[in-house]
Formats: sequence, C-alpha cells, structure tokens
Amino acid sequence: MSNAMNEQGGSVSKTTIRRMEMYRDRWSSYGDTTGIEAISDRLTAAELRRYDIFSDYPDTFLERISPDVSVVAWRENAALFEQGSYLNVAFVVVRGEVEIDLGALQGGNDTAPIFERERTSMIELSNPDGVERTQLLPTMAAGSPSPSRIQSLNRSSDDHTIAFLATMDTDLPSSGTTRLGPGEIFGEIGAMSGWPQSVTARTATRCQLIQIRVPALRLMKRRSAGLKKHLDERYRERALAGQLKRTPLFAGLTPASIKELERSVELVSCGPDELVVAEGTEAGAIFLVRSGFVKLAQRFGESDVTVSYLSKGMTIGEVELLIDGVDSWEVTATSVEYSELVKIPASLVRSLLQSEPGLQEQLWKSALARIREAGHGKRDIDHAEFTQVALDRGLVQGNSMMVIDLEACTRCDDCVRACAATHGGRPRFVREGSKLDNLLVAKSCYHCQDPVCLVGCPTGAIHRGGLAELIDIDDDICIGCGTCASNCPYDAIVMHETGEIWPDDTVPAGLRGDDRLVASKCDLCHSTGHEPACVSNCPQGCLHRVGSVDEIQALRRRDR
Repeated sequence: MSNAMNEQGGSVSKTTIRRMEMYRDRWSSYGDTTGIEAISDRLTAAELRRYDIFSDYPDTFLERISPDVSVVAWRENAALFEQGSYLNVAFVVVRGEVEIDLGALQGGNDTAPIFERERTSMIELSNPDGVERTQLLPTMAAGSPSPSRIQSLNRSSDDHTIAFLATMDTDLPSSGTTRLGPGEIFGEIGAMSGWPQSVTARTATRCQLIQIRVPALRLMKRRSAGLKKHLDERYRERALAGQLKRTPLFAGLTPASIKELERSVELVSCGPDELVVAEGTEAGAIFLVRSGFVKLAQRFGESDVTVSYLSKGMTIGEVELLIDGVDSWEVTATSVEYSELVKIPASLVRSLLQSEPGLQEQLWKSALARIREAGHGKRDIDHAEFTQVALDRGLVQGNSMMVIDLEACTRCDDCVRACAATHGGRPRFVREGSKLDNLLVAKSCYHCQDPVCLVGCPTGAIHRGGLAELIDIDDDICIGCGTCASNCPYDAIVMHETGEIWPDDTVPAGLRGDDRLVASKCDLCHSTGHEPACVSNCPQGCLHRVGSVDEIQALRRRDR
C-alpha cells in the first residue's frame, strides 16, 4: 500500500485533511479481531486508475474523490457486515471472494426503515392547525437489544477483548448463501438509500476490497452515465421490489403488481437544491421518496412559500393524478440534500388502480393531506417559515426531540441533574441548542429516522434499540473513537472520560495505554422502566419530548 500523502506533495485543503482523519479513525484499529490486514493511505490519481472502476475519470476528479477511497486487505472468514446495520461505504472486490448469508432475510421485517407514520401511511391526517395531540413514546422493553445486533459480540469484561464489525448490504434470494468475486460491487444499495442492511456477509477467502464512501460514490454516479446505469440495474434487480413492498403505500399490493412496478419505474437521484418538478409544468407521474427529503413550495404573490415536505415512503403527484382537470404540477418540489426517488408513470398507476382498490384509498388520503397542508401553508406564513426552518435544522429527522419552553424555564438545571443521577453521574444532553421563539430545541439526541451516527462505528456499540426508534450506545464495547460524535450533525453525542487506562492486553493494540473515553447520548431512560428523567423531574413542566415537527409547532402556538 502506498504512502500517497507524502508522494503527492503540495498543500492539502482542510476539508481533505479532515476527510483523511475521519477515514483513518474508521479503520485505524485493525488486526486479529477486525480481520483487516492492511489498508492504503490516500491514493493518487495514477494509483486509482489501476482499477477498472476509476479508469474513465480524469485526474482532477480522481484527486478530488481520493480521500473517500481506500484499498483494504481482509483475512479469510472475517465479518464484513451484519443484518440491520447502516453504512456509508460501498465495496468492490479486487481479489478473493465474499460470501453473503441469505438466511437473515427470513428473520422478519427489521430491515425496514423508520417512516413518519402519520404523514406516510395517513392513518391520521397531519395536523397543521395546531390542535394539541398526545405524543406517545415508543414502548421500550427494559434493556432490550436491537434484533439486528449480533448475538455474541466476542467480548470479555476481563480482558477487554472487543469484536469489530463493518457493515454493508445487498438484497438477494431469501435462502442459502452466494459468493461475490472480482469486479462485483456491493454495499451501494444501502449506502445510497440509507436503508438498514438486509443480510450478513464475511470474506470466504483472503480478499482485497476497494472501499468507496458515499460522497465519492455519488459524484462518480453523477459523472458517469455508464456507472449510474450499472448501479441502477443492480438496485432494480436486487432491492427495488423488496423496498417497494416495505413502503406504506405499496405494502398491500399483490406480487404481480409489485413486479409490474419493478419493471416500469424510473430511478431518479437528486443533489442538494435540485429541482424535481416545477409548478405549472405538465404532470404525468407519481414520485416516491426512498431516501432523503423533498421540499414542496407554491407560488404566493411574488415569491414561493414552503408549504410542506416529503420524507422516506411519501409521494407527490396524487393530486394531479386523481383530480379531473388538474394536468400540471400544483407545487414545485426540490431536493433538500441528496435524495433518491422512484418515478412511476401515471399511466401505470391508473392501470394498478383498476385491480388494487386499497391503493386508490391510500392515494386519496395522501392527496387530501397534500391539499390541506398546502392550503394551510399559504394561509399561515408563519407555519410556512417554520417548515423551512425545520428542514434547514434537521428537525424533520427527529423521532424524539427535547423541547424546552424558555418562558416557563427557571434555569434550575433539575433536568440535567436528574439525567446525570440516572446515568451514573454523566448527563446525556446539554441545555442549549436552537431557539425557536419561546422554545429551545436542546442538544439532545433526536433519535433520527436516518441516523448518520450509526455509520462507521467500528465495534457496533451505537445501534438501534427497543422498537428501533431508539438510538443507544453500549458502553461495554465503545472504544471512544469519536466517530459517532463526529458524524452527528446536531452535536448530540458527547465524549466522556472514564478515568480508566486501556490495559496492555487490549485488542486492538492501538488502544493500549490510552485514556479510555466513552461516547454518551440520550437513551430516553429506556432501561429504567419510567419516562425520561429530564421530563419527570422538571418542576415547571416546561420540558417536553416531541416526535414530530407538527408537535413543535403546536407548542409554539399554544404558548404564544
């Protein structure tokens, strides 16, 4: 493996240095436990060009993506990933074979992502008018592990041995095993869409793998029509049908209808602020969001007003399809960051409506919700501005956010003390954050729908728990690398000193003699059997746990 950093010479941007540091953190602890034998430093354009997947790109482009690419040598029989994990890396086999265990696919539906239930399934129409509703926290079994976690973590409290896991995904037939050889790409489906992984895999032989982070993979796909076509074909072949069946809109469709969708839909990838549809232009399709967020805006006077947004599993185009005389788009839809969409021709949906009565009911519910949200956004500019703020600050991601009414809060800090007392002296949040009028959205874990903090943890210590709406950290196998804290966009994970030193027999050896740190964050007090201590110990009753943007808006309205 090359020492490319020294070979390239010249100045390196701060962004490049940061990416290289993140990369080294992700893979620095390798040895007998990880299964990693060797790993490259940053590769030059000439070194990348030796591999077929990079051969058609210019040198300037390869230099740009090189911090997000590595070549890694793996031992035989090393674990590469586990079912239910999240990742931000795709793999290309250079030498050797990788074995995919397909039996995990028979274990249930725990590979389905989190959807915004009320806004996606339309069990209850969204409530933008501010009528107060009761938010029920998910029922967490005390101490219950995530079903996707490996049962034996190969660790011992006596010798501090730690099991290391990497993650990827693929979606293949539901029994037995299969092997992937040189030239095969895997992991890109989950990495690009943010869905939990559906199978487990390990190296069948000694392997050399190219590992490409999502930022580089996105750039490569957008620059090369050939690579985009190849990746889209693999997604259509391996994962599309399964993901369609798991979305609320299509969950009740027959296998024949799912097959028809699989053959006929178009896959659309969007970058930040990229236009999806424009208000007033001809409509002829329904778009299903499979990852990311899409902002919906309507013209109001001389400017556009943000009236709503779409998240994973939600659709746009129902109004234009179902209502006679509406032939052009009623809204402008724009990708907020990176998003992946499925474009379904209107003619196909009309055909399915003849044989799938349940689909028509779901589409009407969704259409009515879109109309209601758009009308409210135009009547209430404050609501529209708040929706934009929620998109900008990531509040749309949250399943359980800590919101404090600053007009009632006396700054007594009883919430922080209660949290610390419940968690061995370490508070799991900071009483500061984003202000929204009289409300403070604290720096406490949002328990996101698409948690990027789960990506890249070398031990699997941070994971989904309970009913998968909780993000938790297992202190016993956290090595304090800080990857999750660096990944969290909302500064909700804090690194704490434990007062311990890693002993001389620690695996991996790179930790020996270092101070032992541990990552900590809000766990909703799920193992205590009672509601979050911060809520129950607030003497003013001004601290709330909310599960949606609508509930934050309702608190603003009630208190104002």
